[in-house]
Amino acid sequence: MHLPKSIHDNLHFLLAETQSQVNNLLVLLETASQTVSQRILDRQGYTYNLKMRVHDGCLDTLRHGKKGNVNIYSLRAAEAIASDLERITDLCHECVRLMANLSRRDALKKSDNAALLSKIDKGIALIEHAIEEDDTRLALKIGNIERELGRAYERVFKKHLKTLSKQKNPEDALTSLFVSQRIEEMGDILLSISESIMSAKLGQPMHIDRFRSLKTALSDLGLLNADVETIAETKSGSAIAGISASNGEENGYLAIFKDGKKEKLKEELESVESWHEIYPGLAPQILSYKKQGKNAALLIEHLPGLTFEQVLLQEHDDVVEKALKRLSKTLKAVWNETKKKKKIPANHMAQLKKRLKSVLDIHPDFQTSSVKIGSQKVISLDDLIAQAAQIEKELAPPFSVYIHGDFNLDNIIFDPENQTIKFIDLHRSCYQDYTQDISVFMVSNYRLQVLDNRTRSRIKTSALYLHSYAKEFARKNNDETFELRLALGLARSFITSTRFILDKGLANAMYLRAVYILENIQACPKKHIKKFKLPIEDLFT
Repeated sequence: MHLPKSIHDNLHFLLAETQSQVNNLLVLLETASQTVSQRILDRQGYTYNLKMRVHDGCLDTLRHGKKGNVNIYSLRAAEAIASDLERITDLCHECVRLMANLSRRDALKKSDNAALLSKIDKGIALIEHAIEEDDTRLALKIGNIERELGRAYERVFKKHLKTLSKQKNPEDALTSLFVSQRIEEMGDILLSISESIMSAKLGQPMHIDRFRSLKTALSDLGLLNADVETIAETKSGSAIAGISASNGEENGYLAIFKDGKKEKLKEELESVESWHEIYPGLAPQILSYKKQGKNAALLIEHLPGLTFEQVLLQEHDDVVEKALKRLSKTLKAVWNETKKKKKIPANHMAQLKKRLKSVLDIHPDFQTSSVKIGSQKVISLDDLIAQAAQIEKELAPPFSVYIHGDFNLDNIIFDPENQTIKFIDLHRSCYQDYTQDISVFMVSNYRLQVLDNRTRSRIKTSALYLHSYAKEFARKNNDETFELRLALGLARSFITSTRFILDKGLANAMYLRAVYILENIQACPKKHIKKFKLPIEDLFT
């Protein structure tokens, strides 16, 4: 870790003080000395002051440090480690206070607590060297103590439960158990410290399970040393990182490392494998899949090119045009290849209902009630959704195709050099109504938070281009309710997307468009369903 001298020194003093207090607690467990007990309690303010000196030093470095000389990850780790060390000393003080309630001062002399606390002492002794050397192996060793301690505490817990009913002084057994619990909590803090050291070394947040998965991934790539760069963190909790050779011999990323909940990553693995079977060449290759407990990790082929969002915001008009043409041709090929007679609805309104609470948590003013103004009735949002859901029940698509399932701009990769389209983040892929993908794509264009007229015009062109293509596909395949089903999808996406948007102007514009669409759907006579049309150009202006 690269730290200014003042922060480094105060962290050194805090480490020494923490180890001293843990050692004093060990002595107290063996001797029950009142003097040692008081010595621990008297030092409480000192550890707080040292922690605050580290925090203040980090803040001062951020404010006044020279650009290029400030390692923000090391500062972040130093702050976290200082807080964790102070918490360990707090737990020492709690143990002392608990021991004051013992019927006999030496009641814990032969308990298992000293053995547990010795593991903490061992872990703290490793911290400074791990910091000095940026040693992730030592950090991992520190983190592993938490697992050892957890198993040992479980044995102690069961032992106390067995003996509790037999003891003359059950309060002593309970106190011993509470002390054991505090020591076990210190193990959790050591784990947090080890993760802070790893995070500082790797320049990104790093949990111990993620570090283990990453080591395995690097081994699968045959890399002893690599640079790891965080690319994104998904809304489902997955973290995505790019892996490149640290010697710089290879340009760009060698692979993408993705870790998170096992359920989500297993879905993505299965979906990618389905794409390879159904339509080879669109999805990336999976290089490895590892699972551990409730978590898992994927090592995925890195696809060259730009996300569609990057194309729209950064590239020349001719590149945008080529990307849109290639995307349309790709979708046409996929839809024609995978088209099935089975009718699988998107259930746009059910999706909207499921996410509506999350939207209203961010934008509570979107929740409106039905009111009457003169002779005119204004329908509430809930009623508009309910009425649209009833209409949707009678609008099954005439066929289904294999869809992406989360067809946002950043999940579509265009390679200008090879003129190819690829898909990523495929955990929602399935056979369904193609209006799902089209509506998501169109709204993901609109919600881009850029204001200059040239870019907004591009965004509009992109949304209208794909709408025009999908409309033509619907005509050729006798899909007579395409426009109304797409309208339901647009209403859903306009509203649900606002849960990620804090810009009130943009969020309100999207919400009002959704309400306008739902009101038009509600007002459409049943006999005119096949003739339903929205002013798409106006909606995306």
